[in-house]
Amino acid sequence: MLLAVDVGNTQTHVGAFAGADLVEHWRFQTRAGATGDELADRIAGLLSLREIPLSDVEAMCVSSVVPPLTRSIEEMARQYFGREPMTVDPGTNTGMPVRYSPPSDVGADRVVNAVAAYEFFGRAEGVPVIVVDFGTATTFDAISAAGEYVGGVICPGIGISADALFQRAARLPRVDVRKPPSIVGGTTVTSMQAGLFFGYVSMVDGIVARMRAEIPAGDKAACVATGGMAEVLAGETSAIERVEPDLTLQGLRLIWGRARGKA
Repeated sequence: MLLAVDVGNTQTHVGAFAGADLVEHWRFQTRAGATGDELADRIAGLLSLREIPLSDVEAMCVSSVVPPLTRSIEEMARQYFGREPMTVDPGTNTGMPVRYSPPSDVGADRVVNAVAAYEFFGRAEGVPVIVVDFGTATTFDAISAAGEYVGGVICPGIGISADALFQRAARLPRVDVRKPPSIVGGTTVTSMQAGLFFGYVSMVDGIVARMRAEIPAGDKAACVATGGMAEVLAGETSAIERVEPDLTLQGLRLIWGRARGKA
């Protein structure tokens, strides 16, 4: 069994793969100060919910954008699983050429998403792919028809924008991000929801349209979304064609499988 671990700024996503099958997956809040012992306790507890013993985990592939936790997870893997984890390095071990400058500056999760998106939606058709990830930040990533990571766009996440309104405007309340009844809000809450929800829908459509116009064969590019708000927003956009909630975990599985094949 392969354990795929994606450490994000807000949440950590863990998936257990038996071959190509995602047997189970879990999410928990990322805490930057967590030790290897604490992470082992959390992950072992999650595995036990499905009666999966630690000894069944034969390998571990890790993507992390939180450096202190990267070290903690590596320590956990060695001490509690007896395995040397494969930690994704965007510039060296993903199997995808990275045209970012420098390659080490691009988030590991973005390249992992790119690997999976190109494999599933670009390679067979020979077309570019655009990935929209609704995480702590909302990111847009472009993969060429030849399977190269070209670059992308980084925007504040929708949760960050909602918190900023609440924190910086004295009379505005904290609101849940959801689709309001109409674009014209009849209350302060629905007005804020309209701005957040439809503002991000329009941002996605606008940025994807500009990316399509700029990248070669962009008019043929597939557009796939992932991340916490993907299913909420995608149905209202004209740009997003598919939502893949487990795209990052699948990318980790592909990267590990290719590395094992080379070994």
